[in-house]
Amino acid sequence: MELSFKNKTVLITGGASGIGFETAKMFTQSGADVAITDINAELLNNSTETLKLSGYNVLAIQCDISVEQEVENAVKQTVEKFGKLNIAYNNVGIQAPVANITEACGADFDHVIAVNLKGMWNSLKYELRQMKVQGKGGAVINCSSQCGLLAQPGLGAYSASKHGVIGLTKVAALEVAKDNIRVNAICPGTTDTQMVRTAIKDYPAHMQKVIDGIPLGRIANVQEIASAVLYLASDYAGFVTGEVMALDGGCILV
Repeated sequence: MELSFKNKTVLITGGASGIGFETAKMFTQSGADVAITDINAELLNNSTETLKLSGYNVLAIQCDISVEQEVENAVKQTVEKFGKLNIAYNNVGIQAPVANITEACGADFDHVIAVNLKGMWNSLKYELRQMKVQGKGGAVINCSSQCGLLAQPGLGAYSASKHGVIGLTKVAALEVAKDNIRVNAICPGTTDTQMVRTAIKDYPAHMQKVIDGIPLGRIANVQEIASAVLYLASDYAGFVTGEVMALDGGCILV
């Protein structure tokens, strides 16, 4: 099944590395114009230059999604550059140090919620506003997590934020269904990204236990996650909204 996104504009938050960058690359290869946001300016510029050198039409926007005005500006810049917004993939996510609730730091909890949950709310607010104004429908895919479906000790802040993403996704899907805008969520399991590599380095025993518990016996690669985003953004998923797709190697079944 070959997907084409020619004449489509895609906005990807947290698109400078990992799953976000792979998704950006796959969208550009499928014909889309892509705006990429990231808080890391150097990484953002390097990643977008890589895509531009391959001949793709890409816009880099430095943005902290926890700041509402910055998200509003990112959507505005995307539309000013490409004329419209058809698809959004809200990929940004951060982790807090692994700690039980009784020992966790309140500041870490606040930061994770500000980025993962409030940042998702900010993104949805302005992406959906733009799509509604255009009046031609659209598709939004939110990145939750396996931890949005399952409980994992030591990841209270992260799990709370990712459960919240699923709630926002379902509410948004109902609110904009009449506008022919579809809103879905993916829930990746352990995936070969820098965040996971860092976690393996910092918490080897914890992460080995996580990996050993994956029924398929391995972690995911970024292409496997990105391909699900493209499917949900495509016309092949035209009757899919409010869906929460587990991409976890079978962990939810255990």
